Amino acid sequence: MRLNELAPARSGGAADLASTPAEKKAAANAIELHLEPDTKKAGNDAEEKTNAAVKEFDGKDGRGWGTSTALKKAHATWERQVKALRDRLGADKSALRSTSLLFQNNDIGIGVRVHRSSNLDHL
Repeated sequence: MRLNELAPARSGGAADLASTPAEKKAAANAIELHLEPDTKKAGNDAEEKTNAAVKEFDGKDGRGWGTSTALKKAHATWERQVKALRDRLGADKSALRSTSLLFQNNDIGIGVRVHRSSNLDHL
């Protein structure tokens, strides 16, 4: 595929939407039991290692290397990105858990609107 072309068309429609409540629950559980804790651990590990590196590059004479300051800035960006990822994972987990109820409520609402009472219903 070249960058100036469209991706090849898929046949059969979008099968990604059709998933069972059990699959949604399994995905939400995978986020809760694996992705969220692993992301938190990776963020914490990076913090410990970065702090150690900053300390090593920070000069004891008060004139540390520029690397120390750069590491601090890079780590601040990393922390914001990890927080954004963790927030997104939490939102996705909540969305997966509430999707079945949302679809059910939509189906009921559409059914009620489609079948409005009519004078012909009472004949």
